[in-house]
Amino acid sequence: MYKKKMAPNKGDNVVVSNMKLERMLSMKGGKGETSYANNSQAQALHAKSMLHLLEETLDGIQLNSPEVPFVVADLGCSCGNNTIYIVDVIIKHMIKRYEALGSEHDPPEFSAFFSDLPSNDFNTLFQLLPPLANDGGSMEECLAADNHRSYFAAGVPGSFYKRLFPANSIDVFYSAFSLHWLSQVPECVLDKRSSAYNKGRVFIHGASEITAKAYKKQFQMDLAGFLRSRSKEMKRGGSMFLVCLGRTSVDPSDQGGAGLLFGTHFQDAWDDLIQEGLISSEKRDNFNIPVYAPSLQDFKEVVEAVGSFSINKLEVFKGGSPLVVNQPDDQAEVGRALANSCRSVAGVLVDAHLGDQLSEELFSRVESRATSQAKELLEKLQFFHIVASLSFA
Repeated sequence: MYKKKMAPNKGDNVVVSNMKLERMLSMKGGKGETSYANNSQAQALHAKSMLHLLEETLDGIQLNSPEVPFVVADLGCSCGNNTIYIVDVIIKHMIKRYEALGSEHDPPEFSAFFSDLPSNDFNTLFQLLPPLANDGGSMEECLAADNHRSYFAAGVPGSFYKRLFPANSIDVFYSAFSLHWLSQVPECVLDKRSSAYNKGRVFIHGASEITAKAYKKQFQMDLAGFLRSRSKEMKRGGSMFLVCLGRTSVDPSDQGGAGLLFGTHFQDAWDDLIQEGLISSEKRDNFNIPVYAPSLQDFKEVVEAVGSFSINKLEVFKGGSPLVVNQPDDQAEVGRALANSCRSVAGVLVDAHLGDQLSEELFSRVESRATSQAKELLEKLQFFHIVASLSFA
């Protein structure tokens, strides 16, 4: 099932298999300038702008006996503060719902699972977790403590395209800005003999129709696996709130904001390295970003085909720019923000493909190209998100 695919010519790059991708893919760890923790302010702003939609989903969850712990899972949690903030929002909202029932309905104990691929920087995430309130005390004392968490926490490494939890164990699944990451680059896209071979590109933005369809098929297969797994794990009366990059175009080769992020300056920087003789064109062609921004229809087709879930809400939400800058008129700051944004999410894959030194060369060219187009970037680089609220059919 997991084949390491060799390019036919001797000396060509070994293409990353899906098993290897699963063990390698992660957002940039640590707390440095190019880390995800320091380059996810836009995701935080976009998530906060959707809180009213999340709370609508939470209001639909069935409240169980306080004897049974209430369990939250964030899938694709990454390693910054965003996941901790969202879990806190979810649990505080559910506490209010229990309290609204009156004093005879004490809140249950809460637990939260933070899940991502094994290569995720869980160490940084766990260092950011506030301490558990009044260890050994009552849940009421826990809930009253400031700057402490009122839930038990655990990390769950693994791909969310497969099973992660026991059956009927999770009350609410949350996943934001993760489901657009594919389990693998479609094999035909990297196969020189295939008509879907994505020659000359590192992303599908602007690619041929057959290449774009291969990406769409991979996305829909992955999403189906995700939904089938959650249908086993979610409790009856539970809900899911899902957010991923989306697009407004019906054409899958027009990837919208993701296309501008990965298909313009990032793409051109690879071409720069070829023209300067630093890498071969084959080296570029053996690298593709495993991201697909679906349309509403792409997403809806899978939910309906799997059949386990009913759609409470499914819409395209305008998230805004992925670039958060203090001085919008400072071209250098804008260029650096774009390069750091690219690097925080794709840097680990580029490092593995090119090595640290050439990766440094690549992102310095991304930065210089983005700096020269700073005004246009701020005007045009806008992300749209698919927002889905699902419960059992």
